[in-house]
Amino acid sequence: MNSKKRHNYKNLKIWKLGLEIANDISDLLLEFPNHERYDLSSQLSRCSVSIPSNIAEGSARTNKSFSNYIDISLGSSFELGTQLLIALHRKYINEQTLTKLEEKIEEFQRMTMGFQNGLNT
Repeated sequence: MNSKKRHNYKNLKIWKLGLEIANDISDLLLEFPNHERYDLSSQLSRCSVSIPSNIAEGSARTNKSFSNYIDISLGSSFELGTQLLIALHRKYINEQTLTKLEEKIEEFQRMTMGFQNGLNT
């Protein structure tokens, strides 16, 4: 792939899935207790929004630079997984919700790593 090529992030499956995850988290946070607004809820919101946002921002750059933004997006997805485990421990979500979100996050991670490998060839 040409390192000068730019990507239209709205056409990328990884961006679409990242956006879906961010929206799922946003919907989920409506059910969280108010006292978590500036703690775990805020963390969950920021890292879930970071996933598609970094893909969008990086898509305007060269492949080498885009790959760095993909790394940040992946890091946010792993952070999100950890925060969901904390939410489960605090009984803000149940096992079924956790499993559904973990499956989407893992799919995002697989797809994104594959996409990133294609950038680096």
